[in-house]
Amino acid sequence: MGNSRLPDAQQPPQGGGDGETTPSHQDRSSAPRPDRWLGRNLSERLLILTILFVMLAEVLIYVPSVAHFRNIWLQEKLDSAAIAAIVASASDDVRLPADLQRRMLSAIDVEAIALRSEGKRWLIASGDMPTKVVAHHDLTRINPLASIRAAFSTLLFGGEGMVMVTGRPPAGSDRFEIVIEESALRNALLVYSRNILLLSLVISVITASLVYLALKAMIVRPIQRLTTNMVAFSEAPEDASRVIRPSQRSDEIGVAEEQLAAMQTALRETLHQRKHLADLGLAVSKINHDLRNILASAQLFSDRLAMTDDPIAKRLTPKLVGAIDRAIAYTRSVLAYGQAHEEPPNRRLLALKRMGDDVADILGLPGNKRIDWENRIPDDLEVDADPDQLFRVVMNLGRNAIDALDQDGDPNVIRRLWLEGERNGSIVTLRVCDSGPGVPEKARNALFQAFQGSARPGGTGLGLAIAAEIVGAHGGEIVLVERSGAGAVFQITIPDRPVDIRAARKAQGA
Repeated sequence: MGNSRLPDAQQPPQGGGDGETTPSHQDRSSAPRPDRWLGRNLSERLLILTILFVMLAEVLIYVPSVAHFRNIWLQEKLDSAAIAAIVASASDDVRLPADLQRRMLSAIDVEAIALRSEGKRWLIASGDMPTKVVAHHDLTRINPLASIRAAFSTLLFGGEGMVMVTGRPPAGSDRFEIVIEESALRNALLVYSRNILLLSLVISVITASLVYLALKAMIVRPIQRLTTNMVAFSEAPEDASRVIRPSQRSDEIGVAEEQLAAMQTALRETLHQRKHLADLGLAVSKINHDLRNILASAQLFSDRLAMTDDPIAKRLTPKLVGAIDRAIAYTRSVLAYGQAHEEPPNRRLLALKRMGDDVADILGLPGNKRIDWENRIPDDLEVDADPDQLFRVVMNLGRNAIDALDQDGDPNVIRRLWLEGERNGSIVTLRVCDSGPGVPEKARNALFQAFQGSARPGGTGLGLAIAAEIVGAHGGEIVLVERSGAGAVFQITIPDRPVDIRAARKAQGA
């Protein structure tokens, strides 16, 4: 007793942590990006992708359209040749002069025409009958896939030789065929493809520009507003003017703006609370230094008081020394709480009822004429916990109960405070109960949060936050129990330390 040492106050560390550096935003932004070819910003990427998608749609349209153009072009040649064949077969005895045949075939760009009617065959050729026919197309049996394949075969590999085309014969005829140069068909397909390409480019640019302008107005600019606001807010999150103001849109971007505003507001409040805690830690460290000096003097007086022969002094001195020792332990841990953490519990096996009596003595409950005090904890109940930390928890809960009971000055109101406890297996349950007005509904949602869980005017809300942190460090839980009738019941559950079976066996074997 009286030999507790008061260590010098320790100031919180200043500056950055362990000296490690992290890449800056500028370094990350200057790194090569695999998607940089799409543009540097969202607007450029949107324009490029829109043009590419429109061009892709035009290509998908071009594939069947070029096959359709080929069929129409061949059918037009067949129709022109059919007229020439009807004229040539008008008289059975008169044959057209060779020069007239050549001029007629040259006019319709056909090399030969063959017509069979009523067992007679008419052949009109510009010269010698072409012998090298590289393909035969029957327009009476049109297959879409075959037409596409034939069109691209002519475009990519054609241009040499002749092509025979068979079509629906004129009235009164059994068969109708023409022979044309494949290069003429290929040239027609190339001209058509060029026109389609130019038209597609014009359509793509116009469509992409319109889509780009519409999407930029509806999506890109609002997103740019969001990103600009987030960057500005990150530079000074304490500035309330940098919180985004929702544009009252009813779509997803409007929801994003509202959620961003709510998040920024909550973040501002959290940062303000953190700053408040930091200021509190600094102030407490200063108070802690002076308080240690005062406790050191009180410690010397208690040592002298213990040497007297006065029986009252001898009976009260151990309690006084115990209170001073606890105050010393508190001064060591106050700064730790300001830094948002508690020391790990130094668990011992405690007599829970005796600790409850010590708390009652500190709070002045025995002999209190206004408040009835009862310790209903069984005499043999033991708990595995840190003595000082569990004492602080019960004292905080007891002090809160006393403050709640003293709110009403009516002498007819029953004011009672009592402790209950039991063990279930390896778990000890302790309840701090009172007959006061209970915990207000508005204080229950943030009951164990610092500076927010105060249930009485003038309270800081730190007591319950400290209690929750200490109990959590023991692996336990503290809750407000719903119980019928008046008052509040705070229930603490603390499990025993788990036993390492392997370590125990090794110790026994050694």
